[in-house]
Amino acid sequence: MTGLHPRLLIAILCAGASTVAVASSPSGGGGGGSTPSMSAPQYDAAAEYRKAVQAMQDKKYPEARKAIEHVLAVAPTDANSNFIAGLAAAGMEDAKAARKYYERAVRADKELVPAHRELGLIYLKLGEKEKAQAELDRLTQMQQKCATACAKAADIGGAVEALTKAMAGTPQARLDPAPSLLFASAAKGDGAYLEAVSLINAHRYEEALRSLATARAAFGPHPDILTYMGFANRKLGRFEVAEGYYRQALAAAPHHRAATEYYGELKVERGDKAGAQMLLADLDATCTFGCAEADELRRWIDAGHAPAR
Repeated sequence: MTGLHPRLLIAILCAGASTVAVASSPSGGGGGGSTPSMSAPQYDAAAEYRKAVQAMQDKKYPEARKAIEHVLAVAPTDANSNFIAGLAAAGMEDAKAARKYYERAVRADKELVPAHRELGLIYLKLGEKEKAQAELDRLTQMQQKCATACAKAADIGGAVEALTKAMAGTPQARLDPAPSLLFASAAKGDGAYLEAVSLINAHRYEEALRSLATARAAFGPHPDILTYMGFANRKLGRFEVAEGYYRQALAAAPHHRAATEYYGELKVERGDKAGAQMLLADLDATCTFGCAEADELRRWIDAGHAPAR
């Protein structure tokens, strides 16, 4: 591909979603197909993620933890999934496990406000007041940087207030195992995904990444979303970040055609022709009757760079 219009036909993004979001481009082709399933064991990442979200909303914490562990088996560093796992563990009164998951969540995404909030609260519950203070300091720094202008201002303010009250021992401050800050609806996720597609086609990659983050909060580490996150970062020159997203997409759906093609293109751009040829071989093996993704990656390999149009 030239990189201007990624070819990706998104699947139904989660079990029970009311809409099917379709991304198309002048170059045609397809990517995701039906909802992709993971390998060993066979779980659908998006379906398991939404199952965990629904279980959390229903306060069925053991069910939520079981479902989100299926997601973490394939995407162990996914910030949102670790956060949900922490919420489920906290709901089951397993504070030490909750602390572990929250710590993983904030390592993966330093801007995930609700995870910082819950981590500070769980530190207090475990008697680790210095660590709780450190989380409050981080949130306060975010608040000072954000002021009232950024989209997260209200969330940050609420987190600072909750943790400040908890630090002061205010009786009303308690651990809420299911804050609503993270859980976007399927409809909102679909809308954010379609907006991201439009932004990518307009070369507005930073804005697209923000929309994709909203879609990811709704659907978890869905391979179509991860593929686009890789694509946008690649166009911004963040090759290592892009590679991470492509690898995550292929971990969730080992033969995802768009992720395989784009990862191969990235390898060509980085001078790894042998690596690109291995990915092309995978496309040739899985596209029984040929596919546009294999043809495009072959053109990249033959040209040694982005092919001229």
